Amino acid sequence: MIAPDGQVLVLERPARGEVRLPKGHVEAGETPRQAALREVAEESGFRHLRILADLGTQQVAFDYQGRHYERTEHYFLMLSQNAETPETPPEAQFIPRWLPWEEAERALTFEAERRWLRRARASFDI
Repeated sequence: MIAPDGQVLVLERPARGEVRLPKGHVEAGETPRQAALREVAEESGFRHLRILADLGTQQVAFDYQGRHYERTEHYFLMLSQNAETPETPPEAQFIPRWLPWEEAERALTFEAERRWLRRARASFDI
């Protein structure tokens, strides 16, 4: 997600020592777009959002705490109409941070998310 001033929203997750892009799961009856808007709002507290671009999907497989997971991740570029303060409290596990593009890319924990951030920047021609 980007702010009107061009900064990027990342979520610091201190308990895991991670910095991530907002994301989550599609619930029954939701489209990927609806899920993306809901998840970003829940995780970050920012609710006045507009999807600017559908960046695509990727298949992900990983093991976590002894279980194997496979999922399709959808990525969207969003604009926050109000990046000053969240409209609601963010999820307790996350600390929302607005960073310049380059700093956000360096801060992200996982290379896959850095690639999506580069794709977002290229699609928005920033």
